[in-house]
Amino acid sequence: MEEKKNEKKTNLLDHNSIKHVLDESVTEIVKNKGFPEDVRLSNIRLLIGTIIIAIALFAQFYKKKFPENQNFLIACIYILFSGILQLIVYLKEKNAILFTYPPAGSFNSTGLAITSKLPRFSDMYTLTIASADPQSISAKPPVEFTKSVTKWFTEDGVMVEGLFWKDVEGLINDYVKENMKSK
Repeated sequence: MEEKKNEKKTNLLDHNSIKHVLDESVTEIVKNKGFPEDVRLSNIRLLIGTIIIAIALFAQFYKKKFPENQNFLIACIYILFSGILQLIVYLKEKNAILFTYPPAGSFNSTGLAITSKLPRFSDMYTLTIASADPQSISAKPPVEFTKSVTKWFTEDGVMVEGLFWKDVEGLINDYVKENMKSK
């Protein structure tokens, strides 16, 4: 009964649900391998969102009512700050599900950027591990695998975590070995 509580179950007809379960598991695996999560980019996005809310509140209680302060709102919120958020997503985040710092005691100066893809109407899940800072001298070539999600789920939609963990840990080990080989 205890094992039933901890199992991860998904709707096999919903590819977003499948991808979410797999991405959450990847995050757990990477953290368990000693890579602490880097939340700086998320914090910057939250700060920009807070600034947008503050501007909206300022506009709400401003002397001029909505039709007269419309240009101010459009310029500040929709163009400037929303544009900054979109640039962050487009240039830095891309398909990333997780950014990490290097593990404690590591000589590597860059963490990981982990991305995943599960195209609509496809069962092929692609997981890529790359350097969080590709311009760094310690950045190495990315490693990836593409496998069918049918290998990791039962007919009832229950995830077979052991198989998935084995595949993801193997990919992490391949990336670490790639780092070792090139030194």
